[in-house]
Amino acid sequence: MVEIRDLHFSRRGRPIFRGLNASIPRGSITALMGPSGTGKTTLLKLIGGQLRPDRGQILVDGVDIHRLGRADLYRMRRRMGMLFQTGALLTDLSVFENVAFPVRENAVLPEGVLRTLVLMKLEAVGLRGARDLMPSELSGGMARRVALARAIALDPMMIMYDEPFTGLDPITMGVIVALIKRLNDTLGLTSILVSHDVQEAASIADRLYLISDGLVVDSGSPADMERTESQWAQQFMKGLPDGPVPFHYPAPDYLSDLMGAAQKEGA
Repeated sequence: MVEIRDLHFSRRGRPIFRGLNASIPRGSITALMGPSGTGKTTLLKLIGGQLRPDRGQILVDGVDIHRLGRADLYRMRRRMGMLFQTGALLTDLSVFENVAFPVRENAVLPEGVLRTLVLMKLEAVGLRGARDLMPSELSGGMARRVALARAIALDPMMIMYDEPFTGLDPITMGVIVALIKRLNDTLGLTSILVSHDVQEAASIADRLYLISDGLVVDSGSPADMERTESQWAQQFMKGLPDGPVPFHYPAPDYLSDLMGAAQKEGA
């Protein structure tokens, strides 16, 4: 579904990607993981055509996304769903109208057909009964599920999830994990998941990509990542406090530093 080839991208002169390569199979759930600040959300924006690479290609369903004109890019984006980290619901619209919004913007349907479609999407995420509520009346988990119903409103071929588990209690997190897996399998989607939550992502992902310093450090199935010999991957997957990513910020020798401070005080 998505091929990323020799991707280079910089922001304000700072390299974000330095020749990144990745392949996301059709029908799979692929997790993009790595420390904060490694450009995972930026990569989603590059896949969606919101940003342009300095060099390299991103092919979506065989099409170079950055060679498309505006009209063709918008048509391609209608085939992509997006679940934002905060949900990004429109605060002045009800749950029903939030889910209906992309349909109203991109299609002309009789109200009866639109109502049926929206209720079907809300039923899929377990919130048909909340259709008349406003976003301010929703819990964080409910808002995330409404946003997911909106993301599938146009029956996309692919959904991108930006940190879907952030700030959720364990029960709600379990609901979102199950929904992502069930919708991917039932609707035949391709899912790209950006997350720091190793356990949850690994429980549903077919493949993991670990990204750091602008490159893919390691990749494979969750089982492969358990057996990997990469010390960096082991540190990240197991949440170890020290390793290739050191606990200590670079500093002079500790004893010399202390002795120097003592000598200054004596002087």
